[in-house]
Amino acid sequence: MQGVVAAGHPLTAEAGARILREGGNAVDAAVGAVLMSFVTESPLTGPGAGGFMLLHTASGEDHLLDFFVAAPGKGLDGREPAALTPIRVYWHDEAFQVFNIGASSCGVYGTPRGLNEALRRFGSVPLSALVDQPARAAREGVQVSAIGEYLLKILDPIIAAHPEGRAIYHPQGRALRAGETVRMPEVGDLLDRLGAEGPEFLYTGDVAAAVSDWVVQRGGLITREDLASYEVVERQPARARYRGRDVITNPPPSSGGILIAYALDLLERLGRPGDVRTIVEVMDQVNRARTDDFMLGLQSEGYLERFLAKDALESVASELDSRLGSTTHIAVLDTEGACASVTCSNGSCSGVIVPGTGVHLNNMLGEADLNPHGYHRHTPGHRIPSMMAPTVVLRDGQPEVALGSAGANRIRSAILQTLLNVVDAGMHAQEAVERPRVHFEAGLVDAEPGVDPAALDALERDGWKVERWNERNLYFGGVQAVARDPGTGELSGGGDPRRGGVAVVVD
Repeated sequence: MQGVVAAGHPLTAEAGARILREGGNAVDAAVGAVLMSFVTESPLTGPGAGGFMLLHTASGEDHLLDFFVAAPGKGLDGREPAALTPIRVYWHDEAFQVFNIGASSCGVYGTPRGLNEALRRFGSVPLSALVDQPARAAREGVQVSAIGEYLLKILDPIIAAHPEGRAIYHPQGRALRAGETVRMPEVGDLLDRLGAEGPEFLYTGDVAAAVSDWVVQRGGLITREDLASYEVVERQPARARYRGRDVITNPPPSSGGILIAYALDLLERLGRPGDVRTIVEVMDQVNRARTDDFMLGLQSEGYLERFLAKDALESVASELDSRLGSTTHIAVLDTEGACASVTCSNGSCSGVIVPGTGVHLNNMLGEADLNPHGYHRHTPGHRIPSMMAPTVVLRDGQPEVALGSAGANRIRSAILQTLLNVVDAGMHAQEAVERPRVHFEAGLVDAEPGVDPAALDALERDGWKVERWNERNLYFGGVQAVARDPGTGELSGGGDPRRGGVAVVVD
């Protein structure tokens, strides 16, 4: 086997698989797949997004490249941004989440520079060799899938908020339906230029100027100085131990990775299987840990070590033991033993598409999940804390599973449960991804169909509020995972059906 790719759309996964077949490595495949996702998953990612790539190289090195969204506002001397526009996104029936959009929700994008940096340092093919197919797909169009129709439907109040979005997603005066085609010729032009010139036109050139002018004129904060000064940052991955494995994930200033490490360390100290009650109780404790001090501490030196201090964890585990009694992602493994786990996100998107550029900007400054203690409080230039948590599990130094998820606050619960399914239950990646999930937040246990009903009944008897969903839903995350059986070396991949994900094993 030459490798395996898991991604949120068949064309995205196939783009990465094609690169592996042609001799590219895991990073080449991951970058090529991300570029295709600009077209296939356009509301959720693109050149106006940010992200993280976690790498384990064939020589055994671990690297975390942070190209997530930065807070804007350099040179504006504290100018007040325009009011955010709240939008309700309905997952089903009356279940909704509020997202804030508009120019003042937009942060400084990092994905173009991040992909270029990953390829320059760890890839084996030039960027120019990876843009042709995504650019062609953008111009010729991509057929909307059933999952894609649902996504466009729930995000319609955002993506159709302005004429630029309606031109793409309402070409016939209504939202696109399954079987119809979404075309983005300006994204195709951007991809061609990215391959020919590299990303600097998006940071110091004419497109950077166009983006800044468009946003600032509408009350947003992205300045030309913000874009010109943006840098990709390499960070030391956060680490946890679980069942004899090393789990590496996203460190501060992002929050999702260390909350997953915290949960795994608690489970390790509890020394018991991750049944429904245990997982819900651990989720509850993780939510309690996300305090004001936690959010402030993410920006301070040494916070990871303090947060995961052994004595503090043992105290919490002891308390739990007495109580229990018992955001698009792409993952790639290649034949050399290297893997790349990359999560990119536009948030729920801002609705702000800058004419003539192909750039649809993120709304990270308006995401309640990322700004739990108030909006526009971040220092210009600082990274906005993220729940995104590309993760790799190493067994005896070799990748056993690489995974990540979409889903805002559900990212950490989706990754945690999928990881436990592989490590504890020995599942292949697809089975682990498909297994029903729970999520606990704001006093409510949400449960997908198939979660043990007796366990849910027991939680209710003990005073927990439980919401039983009648269908599988992307609310519970969109995990993409690739795995290697430590005994046989067999590769498997899991594409999340909640997000229309697929996996391709390359022979």
